[in-house]
Formats: sequence, structure tokens, C-alpha cells
Amino acid sequence: MVVLGALLGLVSVLIWLRIWLHPACPWDFQPVGDDEPIPSPPSEWPSVCILVPARNERDSLPQTLPALLQQDYPGPFRVVVVDDRSQDGTAESARALAHEAGAVGRLHVVKGKDLPAGWVGKVWALEQGATFALATQSPKYLLLTDADIRHAPNSLRRLVSESESRHLALNSRMARLRCVSQAERLLIPPFVFFFNLLYPMRQVNDRHSRVAAAAGGCVLLATEALMCAGGFACIRDRIIDDVSLAQQIKAQGVSLQLALSRTEVESLRIYDSIAALWIMVRRTAFTELRYSWVRLAGAVVGLVLMFLLPPLWLIGGLVWSVMDASGGIAASSVSAVLVLAGLGASMLMARVYQPAVRFFGLSEHWVWTLPVASLLYGAMTVDSALRYATGMRIGWRDR
Repeated sequence: MVVLGALLGLVSVLIWLRIWLHPACPWDFQPVGDDEPIPSPPSEWPSVCILVPARNERDSLPQTLPALLQQDYPGPFRVVVVDDRSQDGTAESARALAHEAGAVGRLHVVKGKDLPAGWVGKVWALEQGATFALATQSPKYLLLTDADIRHAPNSLRRLVSESESRHLALNSRMARLRCVSQAERLLIPPFVFFFNLLYPMRQVNDRHSRVAAAAGGCVLLATEALMCAGGFACIRDRIIDDVSLAQQIKAQGVSLQLALSRTEVESLRIYDSIAALWIMVRRTAFTELRYSWVRLAGAVVGLVLMFLLPPLWLIGGLVWSVMDASGGIAASSVSAVLVLAGLGASMLMARVYQPAVRFFGLSEHWVWTLPVASLLYGAMTVDSALRYATGMRIGWRDR
């Protein structure tokens, strides 16, 4: 058992070393799109249609829709809100906001139809919005954004400038998530951290890499690339629609870009409790594992090995040292191995997680909460799998 414990500790250290030395540096929270200067403007600004799928978003729209309607964009653009069978007056709220902003002619509200078999709710809403846009305007780009995402006045200008100058078929920003409540401080930085480990942004942005991903809250998509992929029908049954869309687009051999946003693209969704975040994560956690129980077992083992073992080995080794202070050389050697393995892995974990904590403006002591957050995410993933097995699934915007 002592030898096994030492080996597991060594494995944990090696895993964190591999992450730290990864060529793409997925842990350093780069690139941040807002930090770069806006590229030179194109000779002619292309037309854009902003698609906003909205289901029961009356409370969110007043904080986000006016900013979309009043974008500082020199070219032609309009906003299409797809009212996905809302029951709270979402459509009426959108029209009233357009009137207040003096942009009635720029807003179009599409009444969503019943969900067809084989489609996921958000993707079906996007399909209806794209169908309307292409039938009435033929825009070069579609900006896909959620009703709870607030854009800075120059957001569209920057995204289009980047896409035009870099010939991007898909240009996505990971919106800055709210990180105010204690639950958010504990779980939001790890959420983005884990995403970056799964989909290193530098590899996503490398045309020759097979890694593809996007953040669904903000995606500027070339209409031509979408049509080549078969429209939104190509991802009609995908719960993780953003990553699936990016994979379909990158398969065409075109360029993608994914970057973080510090201030220009911001999510206003409030997660004021662990329960609220739990519901959000469990909706897609087992889907990310492709509904595989083998992958689930591997994920749980991996979480234990990477995040829980280091502090347990460190604390256990220290306790053993105190209890067996007179236990002889063998006991001292065992405790020393455990302490060194636990300390080494814990320090590497803290070093790798530090940029996430700094990005969200948290104090440094939050680096030590990653094992607790990982334990909770593991439980959410297991819950997601159990709900899938029992048929207790939740849909888009369900609470």
C-alpha cells in the first residue's frame, strides 16, 4: 500500500507537470481578445444579422438588447430576436426596448414554432432566426449571442474587423462570467479553467490543429461556412451546440478563433448558489463524456488523482509524521514520501490555477479551493449521468 500510495502521488505530480509544460499553455487564460488593438477596418463593412434566441428572457433583455441595437458598427446590421415560445412577454419586451432605443426598424421578432422531433431547443431557435435572416437580408455574418450577454458598443466592430482581416469563418468570445457570490467565486474560475484544459485556445486557433471549440454566448459566424456545413441542421440534436458547431466549421479546413473577453462581452446570468450552478453543469456534463460510463469512471478517477489526492497525501503525511514521531526510519520515510508528493502536486496545482484566480480579480487564497470545487464538479457529473440513466433530463433554459 505504501508503494502504491507513493506511485499515485508521483503520477499526480507528473500530470500537473505535463499541464504546466503543455505547449499551448491552456492554463494561462490567454488569449484575451479585448487586450489586443482592433485590426484595421475593412474597405467595406459587410452586413451582419445578430441572432438572439430567447426563451422567457423578459428580465434579461432590458440589460442586453439596447446595447445590441445601438452597436457602434459602420456597416448594415440588424437584430433578430427569436421568441422561443416564451410565456413571460419576451417578444413584447423586445419591441418596447427597440422603441425606447429609437431602433424599431433594426429589430425583428420571430415567433418560434413548436420544437420538431430530433432538434434541441436553442439550435431550433437559431435555425428559425437564420432562415428569416437569409430570406430577407443575405448577411455575410451571423452573430449568435444569448439574451443574457451584454456587449460593449464596439463589440461587433471588433469581431467583424478580426474576421475580415484574419479570414475567420468563426470568431468566438468566451463571455466574462459573473463572479460575485461565494458560489460563483468557488466554481466559476474552475469552470473556465476546465474548459481551457479540454479545449486549449491556442490549439483551437491553429488551423492545422484538430481541436475545435466555441463559446455559444458570442459567435460571429460566416454565413457561407454555415451553409457549407448544412445549416444548423448539422447540429440539430447537439446539446453542446457551440463546440459541435465549431467542429463542423473547422472540418471545412477554415480558420477559427476563440478568445476570452475581459470586459467587452459579459454574461449577466446570476448563479447565487451552488444549486444554481449545479443545475447548469449537470445539463451537459454527461453529454461532454459522450454518454459513456467508461469515460465517466475515468473522469471521476482523474478528478480524484489530480485534485483530491495531493492535499490528502500532504495532510496525511504530516499527520503520520506527528503520530509516528518515534516510529523509526521506515515510518519517517513513508511520511516523507507522502508529504513530498502531496506538496509537489499541490504547489503545481496552485501555480497552474493562479491565472484563473487573477483573471476574475480574486485574492490569491482562492487558489487553494480548487480541490473543493473539483469535488463538487465530480458530483455534478455523476448526477448528470444518473439523470440521463433515469430519463430525468432538462432542456434549454429549464431551471
